[in-house]
Amino acid sequence: MTTIADVGADMLRAAANFFRAVGQENPALSDQMDQNAAAYDNVATMLQQDPSMAVDEGSMA
Repeated sequence: MTTIADVGADMLRAAANFFRAVGQENPALSDQMDQNAAAYDNVATMLQQDPSMAVDEGSMA
């Protein structure tokens, strides 16, 4: 059964793909878009692995 965490992870991965596409079309933005994509991919993976994972709010700044 698909969970809301799976749906959220899929949406995050789709956003990561969008960032990559923007970076490919705009070389000046490529590095930043790749960083954004990697962050979204990482959060998607964490969400699927442990949907109730606690996050240190200090590390989010």
